[in-house]
Amino acid sequence: MEELVNLFHGFAVALQPFNIMVMLVGIVLGVLIGVLPGLGGANGVAILLPLTFSMPPTSAIIMLSCIYWGALFGGAITSILFNIPGEPWSVATTFDGYPMAQKGKAGEALTAAFTSSFVGALFAVIMITLVAPLVASFALQFGPAEKFAVYFLAFCSFVGLSKEPPFKTIAAMMMGFALAAVGLDSITGQLRLTFGITELLNGFDFLIAVIGLFGIGEILLTMEEGLAFRGGSAKINLRVVLQTWKELPSYWITSLRSCVIGCWMGITPAGATPASFMSYGIAKRVARNGNNFGKGEIEGVVAPETAAHAAGTAALLPMLSLGVPGSPTAAVLLGGLLIWGLQPGPMLFVEQKEFVWGLIASMYLGNLVGLLVVLTCVPIFAAILRVPFSIIAPLILVLCAIGAYSVHSSTFDVVLMLVFGVIGYLLKKCNYPLAPLVLAIVLGDKAEEAFRQSLLGSQGSLGIFFSNTLVSTIMILGLIALFWSVIQQGYSRLRGAHA
Repeated sequence: MEELVNLFHGFAVALQPFNIMVMLVGIVLGVLIGVLPGLGGANGVAILLPLTFSMPPTSAIIMLSCIYWGALFGGAITSILFNIPGEPWSVATTFDGYPMAQKGKAGEALTAAFTSSFVGALFAVIMITLVAPLVASFALQFGPAEKFAVYFLAFCSFVGLSKEPPFKTIAAMMMGFALAAVGLDSITGQLRLTFGITELLNGFDFLIAVIGLFGIGEILLTMEEGLAFRGGSAKINLRVVLQTWKELPSYWITSLRSCVIGCWMGITPAGATPASFMSYGIAKRVARNGNNFGKGEIEGVVAPETAAHAAGTAALLPMLSLGVPGSPTAAVLLGGLLIWGLQPGPMLFVEQKEFVWGLIASMYLGNLVGLLVVLTCVPIFAAILRVPFSIIAPLILVLCAIGAYSVHSSTFDVVLMLVFGVIGYLLKKCNYPLAPLVLAIVLGDKAEEAFRQSLLGSQGSLGIFFSNTLVSTIMILGLIALFWSVIQQGYSRLRGAHA
């Protein structure tokens, strides 16, 4: 009951005229970012984060989260109309979305995609509303050892449950830990790895790192690939929307299954991309007309879009309640909260109720606004793809440079951003994931601090991490997640031997 009262209070915050305007601007910017390949939710949020510095924290996070929702919606437009995935998680949407567009059913495919996205996001937001306060109240019992155990679980999950090669994930994470160690030691007060450079006394600024890694890195990679957009047109009229809405309820089992898959993948660090592929694969396997998948089947659009949005939204649950991001975008949002002086985690629900519930309420409204925007403005967003990338790329680079300079009004930060951009480009070229690196940059120093505080309290004994049922359970879950692929292989071999 208390959650409902808090939620209604959150709606009162989110429905303030300025916040509604910010929400609408965020959605439109997000769709633009989703439409343009070479950008993405995490990239867009990172690049546009400096725009929010002058805003109140609640309005700022509403705008950033709406950019994220918009990017999720926008990815489907290019996938269906041009067979160009605007986002990694929209790749699965191309399998049936693009064939539908070729058959003259672009309106039906887009309506199905947008509506399914809304349903998946709504399911995840309801789950966050119900579960987040419970997780947060439970997490209030956490001391330094328990906090480290949670961070350990997050790092291990990225290694063991991610679809990326474990070695590459660990290598990227180690690089992030090294970057997080630069600057002032929070325990001893000594300088580390600054090499006499005064600009590094406070360490690497998170914002500069993510703008370089995501924004510049993606642009460099896209420029190398020589991306060229093809012209196209699309329109959605009310008759098509109503006809598609009439058809969609028959796929309610697919939608529900995709929601569950998406929420699970979002809470764990697997993310939206594996969720969309898994949901598509299962739908194809169990559907009565599974043989038609890949030829323009509407169910092949519903499944991945529902799962992707559910996963993208559910990733905010561990970020808000535990301070552990479930996706790269959530990691960027976490960094934004820290910049505004807000500490994500259980205390956020106690000390910043207005902020938390305003954000949760904006998730409901933001996704509804996003659905209306994309349904009415598809022709405009489709026309953007006729603009040559040679014009768009320099504009993005200038925007990144302005964003980096505005943090400390320093040209050193712009140079640093370019260095991170080259690093991001090289990592992407070598197929190294950026998400673990971002996670380690954001949480590395916090994990180190919790670890050292725990050891100081136990006189150096590692037994502190198995001293009670709670911390032992979390550490064991972390170890299971770390060696999950090995456990799966061992189980498969045992089954094969018995068979």
